Amino acid sequence: MDTTAISPLTPLGVIPDLKNATSVPFNETACENWKEIHHLVFHVANICFAAGLVIPTTLNLHMIFLRGLLTVGCALFIIWATLYRCALDIMIWNSVFLVVNLLHFIYLVYKRRPIKIEKELSSLYKRMFEPLHVPPELFQRLTGQFCNIQTLKTGQAYAAEDKTSVDDRLSILLKGKMKVSYRGHFLHNIYPCAFIDSPEFRSTQMNRGEKFQVTIIADDNCKFLCWSRERLTYFLETEPFLYEIFKYLIGKDITNKLYSLNDPTLNDKASKKIDRQPSLCSQLSVMQMRNSMASTSDSEDGLQMFLRGTSSSSSLLTGPAEHLP
Repeated sequence: MDTTAISPLTPLGVIPDLKNATSVPFNETACENWKEIHHLVFHVANICFAAGLVIPTTLNLHMIFLRGLLTVGCALFIIWATLYRCALDIMIWNSVFLVVNLLHFIYLVYKRRPIKIEKELSSLYKRMFEPLHVPPELFQRLTGQFCNIQTLKTGQAYAAEDKTSVDDRLSILLKGKMKVSYRGHFLHNIYPCAFIDSPEFRSTQMNRGEKFQVTIIADDNCKFLCWSRERLTYFLETEPFLYEIFKYLIGKDITNKLYSLNDPTLNDKASKKIDRQPSLCSQLSVMQMRNSMASTSDSEDGLQMFLRGTSSSSSLLTGPAEHLP
């Protein structure tokens, strides 16, 4: 073996004779002869890494596949380093990578788990929220923390005019039928998957302390989903997407109630058809129409004049709607 014969005791200022000095190779393990190929396990592990990295991001489950393949690759590297290479450092590092990727994989699979919606709320979700692409987990958060399901028997009142405050709650009817009346005069019905007090919710967003101007009574045994208004408002402020969804749903519900005022005999089947049509006047407030009754007349003639007035105005809505698919 060649060595460089330079003494460490060479005096300072003396230049060593480099011409006669022998050189030492920079790397004694220079790849003059390539070693044999590693075991098949080593190559399968690298194939897993390569496959995980080339998965397109447009694939819906690409992150789950990526973490899964990285986890398998790390496990194969540990097997290779332990059984065929006997390399402790390779085994330790890949053990760390295995734990990290496995935890990510478990978390991603957990997020993709099917969300179980309560049976009583499934029809509500499928009819109102699923068509608007509200994720099941977001709907579960909306209905799982600050709301409850309440019941009313036939003849019981949800709200009494001039008595019940409109500030406390917002509700959606799940089962049964309710009827809305003003001073004993029938106005319209409320069917399942419709807001019970959407006009009051919209009209009192700026003015608090108002009372219901109508009476809402259960015409059948009813079941409804009830939110605390204050907590719902706070939750919607933290969820901008759901806030816009609620604005749309409440506006469309108000439109449907305008149709119902024009045609009090509107049944549930017809209301579903209207529900599929675009909202034409979602900003109109039925609350204003209800309140205008009190200013017209206390007699039945005044009520009939009001209904004829709404009939002429709402004909602008029903006319185009008849031609909608």
